[in-house]
Amino acid sequence: MRNYLPILLVSIFLFSVTSRADFVDVVAKVKPSVVGIGIHTPTSRPQNILRGTGFVIGNGQYVVTNDHVLPTMLNESLLQKMAVFIGSGKNAKVREAEIVATSSLYDLAILKVSGPALPAMTLSSGRFIADGADIAFTGFPIGSALGLYPVTHRGIIASLTPTVVPAVSAEQINLKMLKRMKNPYLVYQLDATAYPGNSGSAMYDKETGEVVGIINKVFVQSTKEAVISNPSGITYAIPVKYLHQVIKEHNLTI
Repeated sequence: MRNYLPILLVSIFLFSVTSRADFVDVVAKVKPSVVGIGIHTPTSRPQNILRGTGFVIGNGQYVVTNDHVLPTMLNESLLQKMAVFIGSGKNAKVREAEIVATSSLYDLAILKVSGPALPAMTLSSGRFIADGADIAFTGFPIGSALGLYPVTHRGIIASLTPTVVPAVSAEQINLKMLKRMKNPYLVYQLDATAYPGNSGSAMYDKETGEVVGIINKVFVQSTKEAVISNPSGITYAIPVKYLHQVIKEHNLTI
C-alpha cells in the first residue's frame, strides 16, 4: 500500500503558501484606499493631527470613518481644516474634506474629499457574516504617536452581539445606554485586537477584500461594557449593513 503522507504534507504546504500569497495581494490592494482622518493647521507645529482611520469608497471621492473620529471643533483663527491624509509616512499628502453624512446611532460618518479620485474599496452586500469567518483590518493604531504607517491585523468574527446588555442595577445605566436601548442593533465582536487610532478602519473579508464592517474601538465599549469597571479591550465592528442604510437615508450617489 502506498504511503500518501508525503504527498499530503506537500499539498498542505502548497495550500498554506498560496493562501499567504493571496492575502499579501489583498493587503497590497487595500492599503492605497486606507486614509488618516484628522486636523490640518497650517499655522501651527505640528501642522497635522491624526485622530483615526478612514477608507475610500464609491467613485473614489468619498471616505467612511467613525463619527466620533471627526473633530468636534475647528479653530478658524488658526485656519484649521478637517483633513484626510493620503499615503504614508513623510510622503503623506493632505486633502480637505467636508462632511456629507453622519449617524450618531451607528457612529458612522461619510466625507467628500477634494482633488482627484482615490483607489476605492468595494462594499459587501450587507448581509451578516457568520461566526468564525476570516477577517482583517488595516489602519493607523496609535497613529498620533507612531505616525501614518498603515498596519494590518487579522482574526475571525467571534460573535454577533447586541450593542447594549441589560444593566444589573439602575445606577449602572448611563445616558448613552438609554439612547442605545431605544434603538438596539447587532455588531460584530472580534477575535482580533484593535488599538486607539484603528477606529474607522475597514474590516474586510480576508479572501476578497470586500468591506464587511467598520472597526469601532470606543463607541460600542462605552455602552456594551459600561457596567465593567475595567473595560475588556475587546474589539467590535459596525456591520456594513448599517453603512448602506446611512448612504440610502442621505440619498447619496456614491
